[in-house]
Amino acid sequence: MAVTSGLPEATPQPAPADAPKAGIGAPTSRIDARIKVMGQARYGSDFDGGSQPAHAYLATSRIARGAITSIDQTAARAVPGVLEILTWQNVGDRVKPGGIMSDKGYMGSSIAPLASARIQYSGQILAVVIADSFEAAREAAERLDIVYAEETPSASFDSPGTMSGLAHPKPPGSDEGEEMPKVGYAEGAFAAGTVKIDQHYETPTQHHNPIELFTTTASWTSGKLTVWESSQNVYGFQNGLAEQLGMSASDIRVISPYIGGAFGSRGSLTQRTALIALAAKMTGRPVRLETTRAQGFTIATYRAETRHHIRLAADRNGKLQALIHEGFEISSRPDDYKVAGVDASTRLYACPNVGSNVTIVHADRNTPGFMRAPPELPYLFALESAMDGLAVALLMDPVELRRVNDTMHEPIKGLPYTSRALMPCFDAAAAKFGWSKRTPAPGSMRDGDWLIGWGCASTMYPTQMGAASARVTMTPQGTVKVQTASHEIGQGVYTVVALTAVQELGVALDKVSVELGDTDLPPAPGSGGSNSTASVCNVVAKACREIRDRITAAAIAAPDGAFHRSDPKTLMLSDGMLRDTSGRSEPLSAALSRASAGAIEAYAENIPHGVPADGARGLYKGQGKLVGGAKMKDRIQFAFGAQFVEVRVNAMTREVRAPRVVGAYAAGRIVNPKTAKSQLMGGQIWGLSSALHEATEIDAREARYTNADLAEYLIPVNADIEEVETIFLPEQDHLVNDLGIKGIGELGNVGMNAAVANAVYHATGVRVRQLPIRIEKLLKA
Repeated sequence: MAVTSGLPEATPQPAPADAPKAGIGAPTSRIDARIKVMGQARYGSDFDGGSQPAHAYLATSRIARGAITSIDQTAARAVPGVLEILTWQNVGDRVKPGGIMSDKGYMGSSIAPLASARIQYSGQILAVVIADSFEAAREAAERLDIVYAEETPSASFDSPGTMSGLAHPKPPGSDEGEEMPKVGYAEGAFAAGTVKIDQHYETPTQHHNPIELFTTTASWTSGKLTVWESSQNVYGFQNGLAEQLGMSASDIRVISPYIGGAFGSRGSLTQRTALIALAAKMTGRPVRLETTRAQGFTIATYRAETRHHIRLAADRNGKLQALIHEGFEISSRPDDYKVAGVDASTRLYACPNVGSNVTIVHADRNTPGFMRAPPELPYLFALESAMDGLAVALLMDPVELRRVNDTMHEPIKGLPYTSRALMPCFDAAAAKFGWSKRTPAPGSMRDGDWLIGWGCASTMYPTQMGAASARVTMTPQGTVKVQTASHEIGQGVYTVVALTAVQELGVALDKVSVELGDTDLPPAPGSGGSNSTASVCNVVAKACREIRDRITAAAIAAPDGAFHRSDPKTLMLSDGMLRDTSGRSEPLSAALSRASAGAIEAYAENIPHGVPADGARGLYKGQGKLVGGAKMKDRIQFAFGAQFVEVRVNAMTREVRAPRVVGAYAAGRIVNPKTAKSQLMGGQIWGLSSALHEATEIDAREARYTNADLAEYLIPVNADIEEVETIFLPEQDHLVNDLGIKGIGELGNVGMNAAVANAVYHATGVRVRQLPIRIEKLLKA
């Protein structure tokens, strides 16, 4: 199997020993694993842009609000090797700010750092130093003497000076004029409700912290720009840079064969990229930037903190009568970024009266952005915690409460789900977990000094797809090359694309090579929203079928062939042969030679149901629209699952351990069960992390992040995760797409934070509604 490593001289690597020939559905080791562990895979910082690259270093703001009154560069320019220093004084309007991605632009933020002396958040880029060496650039950046005119910043929700706005905004990606989900008379139904929950919940700021640092390398040749940068959307980066720099997108190439972690942080273009491109033009040399870990907290996006007001009303049998979900989200001063997760939370259960609203609160912070399961993770924490509270109030098993409110039609528009296996997931996970042995009273299960708690929650994630294109080439020797500008962000796209070609063309896995992550390739959607496998595998299958049809048509037309005038439905490609159902066969090379004197190439575009007929046009602009979830007019598409957690809380110290996690998921056709299980397991662990560990701490006086590193930004380690069970439930859904594929990358972490909180309540009787759940919150109770 050959995989593009980014090295022109990269050679094909042997397929894994356990690589099957069956294609989709066969557990397969990652085909790019070998070149990764051998150090041959090329990530963003592995490219030097050519000979003698210069190095860039960022100087960032120490204040969150105000302006620069002066920058003395004397000491910085005295450092040997310094080539240039970019500030607002020599950049200004040479780089346009661009529109943000959530408003049909390309940027993660509209705040252009070197456009003026104005400072809008702590950590904003104030200068870019270019030097012959990294060390010289860093030293010169530290020698810049920057004088500020400081103003009092507003850090978060309760800070004086914040601005609230966008009450009743439309959900992201919805049609113009569409309001937040509502149906019936929610306020009146809640007031008249029999059993009610009325509570507030909070989730903190969280940062992606991918292991690969944020890097950019830029080089100019004959007026054309090449950028090497880890990206989840290379065509979006290409077009966004063209907009910022005032040039044609066709004169820009973006290359990103591998990404060392993204989780949404590399989905939108940051303001740094155009600055490095400008620096390369000014110095006449390739320029390479590798930021620090701390700078990654402010030059890129993050998960905004949220607040929620949930009101539920049910009858004595647990049937929901009213559901009202109000959300509040932090954003920067200028940007109206939002995730508005009520679009999902209001559709999870049957309810005749639903109300929702989202308010954006503007503070002196960098603009937030997409982070794995952006709307669902925070919003379902609130809903699923409230559902557990409702079960307690009803003296009802939490699983049975969900069963009573299960539905095959979403409640807002009455649209049917293409498939929904929520309760089968609960039944499978509950059986594996041993849920029937749970005693419901808080504090009733104990093992010595440890209080034992069992909790559960639902998970859901929209099944989304976008228009996609691909080119497939098959040679007379039976080798296959697949090209598409999708992205390998660790989810295994190289492998699932190859498995699709194996299945459709009947070749062995080691005969397939895959090229990704380059704007010289046919465009694919940005890799986010768990859309990549569905979007890319379906278009690759389409291109492969065109090749297969041409081969079989030529075989049927050949008067001297074994298959002359055969029924095309009886012919198939497998194991390097063309066969029919009667047992006749001939080598694939002979069959292929009938269809072409050389290689056969097929280019395909796939326009999913719900995407406009001209949807492929947007791909080339880096703005391919995703459809699915609750955004469709005739149906609703989601994957579902159930999360179960056991926690142990020390009765004296209140430390929390989570020794056991079980998740069951129904997510359509699983292309590669081996890597899919790893993805879901990673999501389960991350969901537990969001409950017990992760929070970016903020100095409320200075509006600064105080734990901008991996020493104090807490994440789980091996000792925190003892046993993780991941269960797939078979599910066929051919309405979502031809191959029946749903996304899984973000399904595993949604709802897990609520399951942990519910388990902690069961262990202690303390309901923690503000994440993360830490010792002090349990000691105070």
